Amino acid sequence: MLPWNRARRTPRARRTLAALLLAVAALVAPAATATAAETAAPSRGWNDYSCKPSAAHPRPVVLVHGTFGNSVDNWLVLAPYLVSRGYCVFSLDYGQLPGVPFFHGLGPIDRSAGQLDVFVDKVLGATGAPEADLVGHSQGGMMPNYYLKFLGGADKVNALVGIAPDNHGTTLLGLTRLLPYFPGAEDLLTMNTPGLADQIAGSAFIRKLNAGGDTVPGVRYTVIATRYDEVVTPYRTQYLDGPNVRNVLLQDLCPVDLSEHVAIGTVDRIAFHEVANALDPARATPTTCASVIG
Repeated sequence: MLPWNRARRTPRARRTLAALLLAVAALVAPAATATAAETAAPSRGWNDYSCKPSAAHPRPVVLVHGTFGNSVDNWLVLAPYLVSRGYCVFSLDYGQLPGVPFFHGLGPIDRSAGQLDVFVDKVLGATGAPEADLVGHSQGGMMPNYYLKFLGGADKVNALVGIAPDNHGTTLLGLTRLLPYFPGAEDLLTMNTPGLADQIAGSAFIRKLNAGGDTVPGVRYTVIATRYDEVVTPYRTQYLDGPNVRNVLLQDLCPVDLSEHVAIGTVDRIAFHEVANALDPARATPTTCASVIG
C-alpha cells in the first residue's frame, strides 16, 4: 500500500480524480501500434550521432522527457534552441508500457533510470565526451537523480538541470489523499502505471531516492520551478538542498510569467534562457522577461 492519507471529500476533487483514473484505465487498455509516420517524427537537428562537441560546449546535452511525454514532443522548442547555440543535443524515450505508443515515463522509475544509464553511455561513446549534461522536465528532472545516486551516473554527468522536477514527489494538489475512497484505485496505479505511483509524495521510491540527502558530490544542480505548477505540488518541494545547488523560481526572473507545469518545460523561452545559463555558467547573462526574444 502507498502512504496516502484520508482527506475530506469534495465533489469536484472526486470528479477530477475519477477522470485521472479513467485516463489511466484507458491508457493501459490495448493500444494500436504507432504508425511509421509517428515513429519517424522529425527531430529538427538533434539526435545527430555525428555531432562532436565544440571547445565552447564540450559536453553533449541529454534531454529527459516527463511523464506521458516522449523524446520528440517534449523538446520541439528547447532542443532546437540549444542546437542553435552550438550544443550536441540528444533525447531518449524511457518508461514505455507494452502496447502504449507515444505516452512514456509510466514504467517503474528505477528501471527508467537504467534506460537513461544505457543512453548516456551511447551518447558518450558516439561523441567521445567524458561527461554529459542532463536537462529534464517533470519526472525527467527527478529520475536522473536515481541514476546519479545508485547507478554510477555521477561519474558521467557534469550537471543536472531540472525543469519543474518532482524531486520529493507530489500531492497533485491533494488529490492523492482521495485515493482511499476509490476501491482498487491504488492497485490500479501501482500495478498498471508504476511510474505514476512512484512519484507520489511519501512513496517507497521517493523515500529511497532522498535518503541520505538530495545530491551527490561532483554534480552541479539547477532546479527551475514555477509558482503556478498544478502538477508538482507544493512547488517548493521541487527544490534541492545541498552543495552545488541553485534553486530558481521563474517568477523571480520575470514576475509576469504565468507558465504552469507543462508550459515551463515545453515552450517557455525565459525558462530556456535559464537552462542555457545553467549549462554554461561562465557565459551566463541575466534572465529577465526580455529573454523571451533571445
